[in-house]
Amino acid sequence: MALIALGVTGGVGAYKAVEICRGLQKRGHDVVAVMTRSATRFVGPLTFEAITRRPVITSQWRPGMNADIEHIAIADGIALLLVAPCTANVIGKFANGIADDFLSSLYLATKAPVLLAPAMNTNMLAHEAVQRNLATLTSRGVRFVEPGEGYLACGWIGKGRLAEPAEVVEAAERVLAPAESTLRGRRVLVTAGPTYEDIDPVRYVGNRSSGRMGFAIAVEAQRRGASVTLVAGPTQMAPPAVDAVVRVRSAAEMHEAVMRDASNADVVVMSAAVADYTPAAVAPGKMAKTDGPMTLTLRRTKDILADLGSMRAGLGSAVPVLVGFAAETEDVVAKAREKRVRKKVDLIVANDVSASDRGFDAPTNAVTIVGDDGEQHVPLQGKDRVAAAILDRIEQLLRARAGASAPR
Repeated sequence: MALIALGVTGGVGAYKAVEICRGLQKRGHDVVAVMTRSATRFVGPLTFEAITRRPVITSQWRPGMNADIEHIAIADGIALLLVAPCTANVIGKFANGIADDFLSSLYLATKAPVLLAPAMNTNMLAHEAVQRNLATLTSRGVRFVEPGEGYLACGWIGKGRLAEPAEVVEAAERVLAPAESTLRGRRVLVTAGPTYEDIDPVRYVGNRSSGRMGFAIAVEAQRRGASVTLVAGPTQMAPPAVDAVVRVRSAAEMHEAVMRDASNADVVVMSAAVADYTPAAVAPGKMAKTDGPMTLTLRRTKDILADLGSMRAGLGSAVPVLVGFAAETEDVVAKAREKRVRKKVDLIVANDVSASDRGFDAPTNAVTIVGDDGEQHVPLQGKDRVAAAILDRIEQLLRARAGASAPR
């Protein structure tokens, strides 16, 4: 069915890569193994050669290799680059464009989708440098299989072990799946990140949104064949390479950008954390510090989601599909239900931002998708997979509407 390059890097979980290889073959795929030098200290190349019936690539300096520029030939031929396990070292190489071995050169050369299954010590996974590298790769469209929790080779108990082989194989199948998406050829507008409301030329009112959730939705929508416009507030993350990126700073700028493009969209996903209030006036110069308290007068910003709901009602049609987010710290689902009805939207993604492992500025999330036809709980997992669940629900709505409008 498809040729998959299976990258194996130097971690204890390398032994699981053998089972992953077998699982891919059982699904009908052809596999070529690419092992780093460190990986060969855990599993012998002969094992993969026997399973794949292909030469195992362990070095870019093998005699005769340059005759075919093999990493370029493979880069052009594969349908997927899957790295399992993927160590912190290799994640860092990929994120920073370092190409000092065959696998890292292959990553830079291929246009195929990339799926990584990280595996490392818990503290390494949580380290700021690793998290920054993961965020960089996410913004480029790289997908991940979240590491599992449990006993690690170092003797610790925590998150960091390589996901189970069956889970990695299923993730690869989702990336490769040629199934026709209802989003193919559709126009999708996504908002992401915070807004900054200026107080003076130095200070602003903002929030902790990183934009990761919206970026993941934009990447997944594009993967399904949609034409994606991303309206992004000020974030530290680089936005993904979608069809169009509109950078904004304030709630007013985001309102203007969204309302301008929404009438031409088939789907609008408002995942940005837009400020509810903004300073009534922006001081022309830096406000001087005094010994007493400072009073700041705030006024309400325009409600983008509510205005979209009203706009859609005025159009007299079922498009665009409107999806909003409800970031709450208590009574999360109940508030989401009320918000969906009040703002006349199709789906509200209820997001509990009180926990440190989900919501704002976290690589993982857990949400409840609230719609007219029921509620769906999406458990804690990587934001790319949460994005996939949200878009699955959107596709269900699009199919239902297409069926309702079909002639009988």
